[in-house]
Amino acid sequence: MSIDWGSLGLVVAVSLAAGVAVVVLVSFALVGLSARERPRPGGPEDGTPTLSPGAGTAVAVACLAAVVAIVAYGLYVIAF
Repeated sequence: MSIDWGSLGLVVAVSLAAGVAVVVLVSFALVGLSARERPRPGGPEDGTPTLSPGAGTAVAVACLAAVVAIVAYGLYVIAF
């Protein structure tokens, strides 16, 4: 019995990259959704440019769609 270390390393690298990608995309989706909240006057965000609510929602939808695609592909690879 022998272990193919190259293949094992590839699986570890792809799994790590996919895990980090999912976390980053969900984080960006939350940032996009936070654009829908109005900044409070006199708060730390007062006067700074932010995303419009429509753009924030579009960013969130795109990021969450990418997360769904990554998870669906992973389940497809496992099942078939």
